[in-house]
Amino acid sequence: MVKDVRVVRNQKAGEKVRENLEKRGFAAYYCATAEEALQQALALIPEGSTVSWGGCTSAEEIGLLAAVKQGNYHVLDRNQASTPEERVAIMKQALTCDVYLTGTNAITEDGELVNVDGNGNRVAAMIYGPDSVIVIAGMNKLTRTVMDAANRARTEAAPVNAQRFDIKTPCKVDGICHDCNSPDCICNQIVRTRRCKPAGRIKVILVGETLGF
Repeated sequence: MVKDVRVVRNQKAGEKVRENLEKRGFAAYYCATAEEALQQALALIPEGSTVSWGGCTSAEEIGLLAAVKQGNYHVLDRNQASTPEERVAIMKQALTCDVYLTGTNAITEDGELVNVDGNGNRVAAMIYGPDSVIVIAGMNKLTRTVMDAANRARTEAAPVNAQRFDIKTPCKVDGICHDCNSPDCICNQIVRTRRCKPAGRIKVILVGETLGF
């Protein structure tokens, strides 16, 4: 019963957020499951496209990164670099790819995206460059206001994300945001995307499951 009511709530809220995203110029979709989201995302990526991504746990969790690597696409994967210099070069190439895959740290009920970034490559690609951006967002990313979204990104997503890296930040040590000014800080850019221009460039796929962090 608990699972059923969560499904119903996610469906209702997801449809409302989808409508609000479309009012802001985003292309938006609601998928009840990760499998549906995977199929929807693949339908938005033309074969032969150059595809890349930044840190994108949500896309990885629905199987999108694996599907792209196995499909008929030209993939720019920074994790395949053999040197730090090559890694940076791939990240720069990704800024002009055909399709860029990403998640979002938070999304408001009225259809705005909020993201924090360490290097800035992910939010840079969302803002400008790639012809198409596909955002995978679990319904756990939903917040009421922009302030709530920024708070979620800093105090919930970032301390979890920090555990993935070999860095020295207070949140890596104790899992709690300290609003730090550490040289290793991963919250250097905070970007609010309140509209999509040109319309339809950013495609948001809302998923009725918990994805990413």
